[in-house]
Amino acid sequence: MATVTCNAFSAMTASLDSFEANTVERHACGDDDVVFDIKFCGICHTDVHFVKNDLGMSAYPLTPGHELAGVVTAVGKNVSKLAVGDKVGVGCMVDACHACKNCNKFEEQYCATGSTFTYGGMSTYGRAGPNGKPTVGGYSDVMVVHERYAIKVPADAPLDQVAPLLCAGITMYDPLVRFGCSLGGKKVGIAGIGGLGMMGIKIAAAMGCEVTAISTSANKEAMSMSMGAAKFLLTSDAAAMAAAAGSLDIVLDTVSANHELMPYANLLCGDGQMTLIGLTTEPFSVPGAPFLFSQKSLRGSLIGGTQRTQEMIDFCCSKGVYPDIKVIPATEVMDVLKKLEEKNDSIVRYVIDCATIPKK
Repeated sequence: MATVTCNAFSAMTASLDSFEANTVERHACGDDDVVFDIKFCGICHTDVHFVKNDLGMSAYPLTPGHELAGVVTAVGKNVSKLAVGDKVGVGCMVDACHACKNCNKFEEQYCATGSTFTYGGMSTYGRAGPNGKPTVGGYSDVMVVHERYAIKVPADAPLDQVAPLLCAGITMYDPLVRFGCSLGGKKVGIAGIGGLGMMGIKIAAAMGCEVTAISTSANKEAMSMSMGAAKFLLTSDAAAMAAAAGSLDIVLDTVSANHELMPYANLLCGDGQMTLIGLTTEPFSVPGAPFLFSQKSLRGSLIGGTQRTQEMIDFCCSKGVYPDIKVIPATEVMDVLKKLEEKNDSIVRYVIDCATIPKK
């Protein structure tokens, strides 16, 4: 069976200015695969790291994008949950071993031998293309994916707003559910009010939790409150930070710049949970005593597995919890990535209209 050719907008080197029109080949639709036209693809801060090769694992040309939303055009004979014409999404991964303890719990993001990233990864298990072939992301116009990683989107959901949920939404939803926030009543702190923080506020508030937005920028207060935060803390306000010490059950730290952790950890009550979500490039230094004497916990969280991602889409779409977005043509990708590299002060998720992906 013939491979699927698609148009892509790819970084040619480790420079945010290096994007060019490109043509890529995706594997043919197999019996368990779904093919869809990508209508929209969200832009994530992780795309900046991968384009610049901050993690030392990028190969070029690199086609980013792990927030894909579109419409199904073909399905393999074994596919049961999707049909031609359905709306569909794909998030940050497209394969895993399907045999380890985590995969058997549908926690494929923590696959013991490594999940296959939607882009910047390498096909390893035979379901994301020929083994040894780099994966290609959503800055393109067609996707082929195994049914397990294809997330069904409700027919009435707006695809441009759904796209960022496949990364930002699940990144915040998963730890909130793990720590009992879906039952409501928790006091949740969201540190860093950018594209991730926005979704954390909206989802936690929709779950019935009291949300405190925590930021280094005073101009984030009004926007945070409008998104559902009940309180706002400015980290430079020492008196306010001291008064809020011990007041939160959970802090989700979305800050992607290098920063100190203790100002946020001090906000936790005894047995409180602090979760690192923002990807930083420098190690943290944390004293042990504040955690030992209070049973506070510090942990990390990546994204969510396929079942949790479907649950998140159903939750957000049923409650109308969507990010604030700005749809852009592909030609503006480089400018947007540079903005994200500096700081996302606009609290918006940028989304590519994939009909504008240039042809080589």
